[in-house]
Amino acid sequence: MSFALSARSLKRLDGVHPDLRRVIQRAILKSDQDFTVLEGVRTPERQQQLYAQGRTRPGPKVTWTLNSRHFINRDTGFGHAVDLAPFPIDWSDTKKFDAIAAAMFAAADELNIPIRWGADWDRDGRPRERGEADSVHWELDR
Repeated sequence: MSFALSARSLKRLDGVHPDLRRVIQRAILKSDQDFTVLEGVRTPERQQQLYAQGRTRPGPKVTWTLNSRHFINRDTGFGHAVDLAPFPIDWSDTKKFDAIAAAMFAAADELNIPIRWGADWDRDGRPRERGEADSVHWELDR
């Protein structure tokens, strides 16, 4: 089975670094799990809103920084991070996120583009073992 990114997901990739876009576009073709792009480039105001969640606003904490790789990078002119989720969205099934990860890493290896996953910040191949809980987050690793 082959999936394709929706028009909404493609729009959400506007402003994302072309290398990361290429990885995502290749990964969706390789993936056994359909996925959606939740967010690409963010404004500092949006990051402030997300940072406030779980602190001064209701809801669980969803970010630990005010300095995000989702911001437009001054040197490249692109955002270097995206958030991806299984489609339909199911926050509780980590196996669906792991399937996306398998496709993302396979695509990145094929394209020789280094990436990093928020569920495995220490890059030891064991997701979520040290509280690494940002399963939606992907970024260029450079």
